[in-house]
Amino acid sequence: MSELVKKRLFHGFISMHILHHAKEQPIYGSWMVSELAHHGYQLSYGTLYPILHGLEKEGLLISSSSNVEGKLRKYYSLTPLGDEALVELRNYLKELSDEVMERYHE
Repeated sequence: MSELVKKRLFHGFISMHILHHAKEQPIYGSWMVSELAHHGYQLSYGTLYPILHGLEKEGLLISSSSNVEGKLRKYYSLTPLGDEALVELRNYLKELSDEVMERYHE
């Protein structure tokens, strides 16, 4: 698999994780890097923040800032458009997973 294809898939999986967690509660960068590490993703802030900013620019996330221990922390939450996108992505993921796993077990 080419590195470009891997990068595109990787960004898609990361985006789904972000939308999923932002639906549950507001998220912030360092928490998201740690959470993704639990799933085996080794992600730098230089990779994460452009994804977060892109999702925000597309209207899927909205950000707010809060002072935490003297530092400004940016939190990201899911928008209604982001919630619609997450439902659609989950449906695509389920369909793909069902098809792949069915063929895998044949």
